[in-house]
Amino acid sequence: MAWIPGGEFAMGCDDFYPEERPVHRVAVDGFWIDAGPVTVSEFGRFVGATGYRTVAERPLHAADYPDADPALLVPGSLVFRRTAGPVDVGDFRQWWAYVPGACWRHPEGPGSDLRGRDQHPVTQVAYADAEAYAAWAGKLLPTEAEWEFAARGGLDGAVYVWGDEFAPGGRQLANTWQGQFPWQNLLLDGYEGTSPVGAFPPNGYGLYDMAGNVWEWTSDFFRPRHGVAGQPDSGQGPAPAPCCAVRNPVVAEPGRDPTSLIPRRVIKGGSHLCAPNYCLRYRPAARQGEAIDTATGHLGFRCIVREPTADAPGTPAH
Repeated sequence: MAWIPGGEFAMGCDDFYPEERPVHRVAVDGFWIDAGPVTVSEFGRFVGATGYRTVAERPLHAADYPDADPALLVPGSLVFRRTAGPVDVGDFRQWWAYVPGACWRHPEGPGSDLRGRDQHPVTQVAYADAEAYAAWAGKLLPTEAEWEFAARGGLDGAVYVWGDEFAPGGRQLANTWQGQFPWQNLLLDGYEGTSPVGAFPPNGYGLYDMAGNVWEWTSDFFRPRHGVAGQPDSGQGPAPAPCCAVRNPVVAEPGRDPTSLIPRRVIKGGSHLCAPNYCLRYRPAARQGEAIDTATGHLGFRCIVREPTADAPGTPAH
């Protein structure tokens, strides 16, 4: 794990997607954070020690999904399938498919396996799976503010975790999608899917894959814009006061979302499927909401440890 000293920063961004607004000042206390996302090997040790079954491996119940096709109420998860040519990028069903049998052991479904992926981020993990691993490891999932502060690596206000230019000198600094999503992947970064943790340079705090590779769960519930932490009565909430830094904000209750019966948590960092023509979200300010029961082939997590006192880093006993 890497030590992240406490500090204040400008959270959010006014220049890209609406849900990243408004920019506001936030302060966080110091904490430890995994240097990279949890790997297949690490998650495998957790499952071996506990016998844990992920959400994607458990039976589904019709009462929980009243509008679902009964034929799909079998264990599985979402798998990306590259299209043969250009499609309407407004319809995610063109490239996402619910695949029975897809899970962390079989990320692309039955017939796929984990050979050669020990050091890749684990995927196909729902929110409860990430939370269970964190509890077993004696850790926690980060809040959105903690995750974004760590991702910035000390570069307050920069567009990317490494600065303001996406590919300085033509060098690819993260595992993203180059070309026209979802059909043309030019592979300029060398990877079609996930990449081993550490394949790209770390940020200023020594953290790997804070942009691209896989999205990462945070503990905050999703609101469609930044608002006052803990507001239970609105999907948005009033904008934070620009004059004052909110300290250690937590969004502990979901806002009202008429489009979904399932609560959503914030995911951060973008993934290897993010492309400028569809999802330019491999930036520290970028954020999306993900249903807590969802597992996909481009979503993982990392953990933190909060110290009771942050005067001296020391070594976390975890």
